[in-house]
Amino acid sequence: MKKILFIVAIITIFVGTTGCKRSIRNTTVYVEDSIRHYFPIRQGEQLSILYKVENTGKDPLMIQDIHTSCGCVILEQDAKRLVPPQGATYLHLNYNSRKNVGEVQHSVRIYGNIEPFGMKELSFVVNVVPDPDYTRDYEQLYRQTQEGGVGDIVDGETRDKGYYIKGYYPEEFIRTPRTETRDELNPFNQ
Repeated sequence: MKKILFIVAIITIFVGTTGCKRSIRNTTVYVEDSIRHYFPIRQGEQLSILYKVENTGKDPLMIQDIHTSCGCVILEQDAKRLVPPQGATYLHLNYNSRKNVGEVQHSVRIYGNIEPFGMKELSFVVNVVPDPDYTRDYEQLYRQTQEGGVGDIVDGETRDKGYYIKGYYPEEFIRTPRTETRDELNPFNQ
């Protein structure tokens, strides 16, 4: 009798523990207008972007990670990481155009159990126009460099830029104008 109870207990434990495992299968995802082109914005303005991510499959969508192509695109609220079948979640992104000018294209990648490659890529394009109230012309920039004030023209230290402006580097880094004549530089004239 004890032997039969022991065998029944072992079978019950074996059947009970094997039923707990379930593999996560891939599911399909739909995003309306996953590639977007926005109207031009002025440099420094914020662009608020909202994507609706719908789980169109029969299994739950598990979002593992969300990557943006630039630090200027920030995920405002963390989206729901588990989306039930036929459910949806929203990605609210905020784009800061302060350091961009011209046509800008950024992408957002959603990683999870998404068919067929485990990733869904969203992208947007916007034209960032410089603000005419704050854009200086070349003459104003030249005058400012002659006065020695170039700190707000470039980001960081001038020594980190790979170029120099006279007066901001030691004299040994600045080329002096050539004084040799063409005949002195010709090696065959010696």
